[in-house]
Amino acid sequence: MIHERIIHTRELTKDYGSFRAVDRLNLSVRTERITGFLGRNGAGKSSTIKMLLGMIRPTSGTGTVLGYRIDDPRQSIEIRRRIAYVGEDKGLYGYMTVAELIRFTRSFYSDWQPEIERQLLAEYRLPSRRKVKALSKGMCTKLALLLALSRRPALLILDEPTEGLDPVSIEELLQTLVAAPANGTSVFFSSHQLSEVERIADDILMIDRGSAVLDMSLEQIRENYRRISLGFSTAAPRLEPLPGIEKVRCDGRQIVILASTNADAIAQLGRDRGAVDINVSPVSLREIFLETVQERNRLDQQRHLEHDDALV
Repeated sequence: MIHERIIHTRELTKDYGSFRAVDRLNLSVRTERITGFLGRNGAGKSSTIKMLLGMIRPTSGTGTVLGYRIDDPRQSIEIRRRIAYVGEDKGLYGYMTVAELIRFTRSFYSDWQPEIERQLLAEYRLPSRRKVKALSKGMCTKLALLLALSRRPALLILDEPTEGLDPVSIEELLQTLVAAPANGTSVFFSSHQLSEVERIADDILMIDRGSAVLDMSLEQIRENYRRISLGFSTAAPRLEPLPGIEKVRCDGRQIVILASTNADAIAQLGRDRGAVDINVSPVSLREIFLETVQERNRLDQQRHLEHDDALV
C-alpha cells in the first residue's frame, strides 16, 4: 500500500553562524503513521521541528508539510492552522483554570470535536476548576494533548512528550498516541526514550549531526538488522566488505558485525573464511542507535587524526 507523504524535505539546511545544525536533511514521512524522530542532544531534532512549524527559516533547501511550503510565510500559517504541536514548554496560560483554557482554545476552532474533549477530560482525570499553574507536569502534558487532539489535526508533532512524566502518565500518553492514526491524525514525535519509541512507532527517522542516518519502518528494522558473531579457531581473518555491513569489531578470534541487511550472505562469507562458530541475532532499536552514533564518532575522530597528521 502506497502512503501519502505528510512531511517532505529536500536538502533542508539550517546554519547558526558557522555552526550547521541541520545538514541537507531529506525526510519523507508517511501519513496516518506514528513516526519516531530520534537523535542525541544537539543532533538537530529541535531545529528541524522548528523549521517544519515555520518558527525559523531554513538557510537552504526546501520542505513541505501537508503540501504547504515551510519557507513561505503565508503557507506556514496554513500549516500551523492544520497541525498541532506539543513541546517540552507546553505554552499554557497558567492563570486560567483547566475549564477556562479549554473554552478559550475551543473558540478558535470551528471544527472542534466536543466528544473527544469530553472523552479525554474523563480519561485523563483533569481537574476542571484547578488553575493550570497548579497542575503537575504530567497533567500539563495531558491538558496540552487534549487541546491538540480535540481539534482532530491532520498532524500532531511532539517534542519529548514523556519527559518528566511518571510511568502511569507515560502509559496513558502512549495509548493516546497509538489511537491517533485511527482517527486520521499522523504523529511525528521526538524522544530519547527508545523503548517507548519501539513500542508504538511505525517508522523510524534517526539523525546525527543534522543528517539522516536511518529512515526505515520498524518492521523493516526488525526483519533486516542483525548482529552476526563469527568465531575462528585461529586469529580472525580480514573480511572483504559486503553490502549491509554497518560496523565491524574484531577481537582476537572473534568478529562481530552489525548488519542492516544481507545477513545470510554475510554469515556465508564467515563460513567461507573458516568460521567455526556463527551466531546471528536480532538487534534492538537502542543497540542500533548506540552503534550508529558511536561509529560516526569513530569515523569523525579518524578523519580529524588524518587531518592533523597531514598538517604535521
